[in-house]
Amino acid sequence: MILEEMTMPEFEEGLKKTRTVYIPFGATEEHGSHLPLSTDTLMAAEVGRKLALRRPIFIAPAIPYGVCRSTSCHPGTVSITTATLRSLVIDLVTDFYRQGLRTFILLTGHAGGTHGAVLIDAGEELLQRFPDIGIAVLTEYHLASREGRAIIETPDDSHAGEIETSRLLHSHPHLVKGEGQKEYPNFPAGILVRDKRRYWPGGVWGDPTRASAEKGARLEEIVVSALERLVDELEKEIT
Repeated sequence: MILEEMTMPEFEEGLKKTRTVYIPFGATEEHGSHLPLSTDTLMAAEVGRKLALRRPIFIAPAIPYGVCRSTSCHPGTVSITTATLRSLVIDLVTDFYRQGLRTFILLTGHAGGTHGAVLIDAGEELLQRFPDIGIAVLTEYHLASREGRAIIETPDDSHAGEIETSRLLHSHPHLVKGEGQKEYPNFPAGILVRDKRRYWPGGVWGDPTRASAEKGARLEEIVVSALERLVDELEKEIT
């Protein structure tokens, strides 16, 4: 059940089938010279749509902005503050709760450490505020890299590399422009730097040349299946 495509009566009828909502979080962030700025958002939204084909679940509109620090000096990256993201999560879950939802899956396609920590912090506050909810916070990339480790050839693949390029080659091939180049950032250990692009000029973390649409299809299936298992587990916890 894709919320942005539903009518008011359809939403009301949907509440008879499920009280679970999936909220995809993304980013508007550079992804090298070959992937679109919306890569994280597209991946998070796509697995939600695929999940909705398997089970009754509300899929919320994707949030296209996140906290992007390591790529903040790269052209095209538009970041929000941690306070904004935290408030957004709390406001959304609070209002979905008012509408009758009780189980919340917060999945982020953006794997930034600070970004993820904010989602977890907001989730912990919401658990204290609403004693009858279940909430999960997880990163789409971590699901793909962990569950699909037998598929991935690139060591330490992360941003705009083999995994994400494969995913986009499968789901949105018309948005992949070129192949990209292998690269790893070279940030000085323990030192906060202002000019982040100096240490990471191309904005790729991994090897996109090893990507393929076939790998992307397999990784997407793995992520959707893992999500389905998680929803089953979480719904059992609160029933």
